Amino acid sequence: MSTLSIRTAACAAAVAGAVLVPLLPAQAQAVGSVHLHKIYYDSPGKDDRSTRSLNAEYVQIKNSTSRGVNLRGWTLTDASRHKYTFGTFTLGAGKTVTVRTGRGKDSASTKYQNRRAYVWNNDRDTATLRKSSGSRVDTCSYNSTRYDYKNC
Repeated sequence: MSTLSIRTAACAAAVAGAVLVPLLPAQAQAVGSVHLHKIYYDSPGKDDRSTRSLNAEYVQIKNSTSRGVNLRGWTLTDASRHKYTFGTFTLGAGKTVTVRTGRGKDSASTKYQNRRAYVWNNDRDTATLRKSSGSRVDTCSYNSTRYDYKNC
């Protein structure tokens, strides 16, 4: 085989590989899952336990499946075992629900823990999402005071 043929074959293989790489699935989050999406653990301003400040601390849970998922009985906990349990609630396909620490009126996109104290530590913590059976669905940890939130 001539040098030109070898170079041509190598170029063709490189081009084929470059074309196929974008078709591979992303590694960050499995396609078709319910998962922790974001933790905003250090609400802006003074930590004065006001409703506004408590509600600026939250966790977002995303449903990246093509169907609604019933979250009744699912729990969201931190490392200190503060627990929020979902009541009757279906997270729609492709939707995100925000679970705020403080008080408010629940809606299809926002749930409230109705707490009068902070849940998420401002320096490090771990969020765990579990099904009603107790099986772990997802976890997300952070260990930083440089940022106020963590994208999971």
